[in-house]
Amino acid sequence: MKPRIETFPGKKLAGKRMKMSVEENRTAELWRSFMPERKNIRNSIGTDLYSVQLYDPGYFDTYNPGREFEKWAVAEVSGSGDLPEGMEPLVIPPGMYAVFLYKGAASKGAETFRYIFGTWLPQSAYAPDDRPHFEILGEKYSNEDPDSEEEIWIPVKLKEH
Repeated sequence: MKPRIETFPGKKLAGKRMKMSVEENRTAELWRSFMPERKNIRNSIGTDLYSVQLYDPGYFDTYNPGREFEKWAVAEVSGSGDLPEGMEPLVIPPGMYAVFLYKGAASKGAETFRYIFGTWLPQSAYAPDDRPHFEILGEKYSNEDPDSEEEIWIPVKLKEH
């Protein structure tokens, strides 16, 4: 699995967030809360949805499945004004990303993340950067369908030598 390296232009998003850990994964609960209300976002752009993770600096230095991070269920918006109650704005700044195409059921994705962080990143010329991580859930995304497709965007920077 070889990624493409791409400069992300930055985006304005809006949605809901929750604290969770790998051990206490609340992703389904977050999306169940967001999906019925997404139609109330008046300034949404396009149909893609974004699953965004915000990790504290150093989160990946030592793996701890109980360490919390913030996860967002969001849609792209033209601006952050006039959001439905319970929704918040989120900005992903521009930057360099390694983009992996994942095909398969969402529940099988952990193997792909183990490969990215355990094999690809250590062997690459890149290190993780302290910016949002996200997945783009586009037209071909279908949760547990084995033919489902999504893009995994990992923020990277060149390793210092």
